Amino acid sequence: MGHPFPIREIARQAGLSEATVDRVLNGRGGVRENTAQEVHRAIADLDRQRTQVRLVGRTFMVDIVAQAPERFTTAVRAALEAELPALRPAVVRSRFHFRETGPVGELVRTLDRIARRGSQGVVLKAPDVPEITAAVGRLTAAGIPVVTFVTDLPASGRVAYVGIDNRAAGATAAYLTGQWLGDRPGHVLTSLSSGCFRNEEEREMGFRATMRARHPRRALVEIAEGQGLDATQYDLVRDALRRDPEIRAVYSIGGGNHATLRAFADLGRECAVFVAHDLDHDNTRLLREHRLSAVLHHDLRHDVREACHEVMRRHGALPPAGPLLPSAIQVVTPYNMPTG
Repeated sequence: MGHPFPIREIARQAGLSEATVDRVLNGRGGVRENTAQEVHRAIADLDRQRTQVRLVGRTFMVDIVAQAPERFTTAVRAALEAELPALRPAVVRSRFHFRETGPVGELVRTLDRIARRGSQGVVLKAPDVPEITAAVGRLTAAGIPVVTFVTDLPASGRVAYVGIDNRAAGATAAYLTGQWLGDRPGHVLTSLSSGCFRNEEEREMGFRATMRARHPRRALVEIAEGQGLDATQYDLVRDALRRDPEIRAVYSIGGGNHATLRAFADLGRECAVFVAHDLDHDNTRLLREHRLSAVLHHDLRHDVREACHEVMRRHGALPPAGPLLPSAIQVVTPYNMPTG
């Protein structure tokens, strides 16, 4: 069938029965299209992770669940798969459950499916809402440790949070924005993908508090619910610019930066300072083109490695460790971009 993996391995990776996988691989019909797609995604995942499939060691199946734009989840997938060989002698296999947006109920159903079928751990990026907190509780009751990633759920039963200090990141963005604007007049646009993600809320609070302390006369204009997607972000930014002719700088907390810059350009407006988050493919290109002033970045490979280690600790495969420290906040400009 063009791959070396036994049906049992594919079924485990996909979270489906061996009979279902067999029907898909042999074209027997009676299987929904989205189920067939899950089988083919599982084969693709196994192929990328094949360097570990035959390693001798304890195996951990970890589910990565995230609501985020595709550009970010692609970076997360690449970071985790790049770290797999470094986790030897343990064998870490990963299943990915990514979506850009959608009702909270769909995310809850994904988490509940994982609770029913079993997993050694869940690494989760999700909105901080009661329904998600309750679903994390059900995972914990099923003996599945949950590590929150990038954005926290502090009221849930999660075992650890891996990521940056988001308030400090927002304060850093305010410091940079204030320094670069100097004495020039102008308002600052702050852009969130959603008010339901705690990391974005904390970044906004850190930014606002620091701007108020250092530049109390500088007005801040907030937009939200663009979901980090270009189509919705463009309209929100364009409308904000039309309402406020004094906006001259942007702190992008939630992404959609191509669309933000296009809105400025289409209205003939200058963006004097633009601070964003995460050195994904889009932001790397914008930074190289000097269209972003700086990107606040953290090492995703470090974070996914720490998340996997925390799952292993909860299963007694690694010795206990102290509380996880926040990831380092890297200020990346066009002149200190990482190579490779």
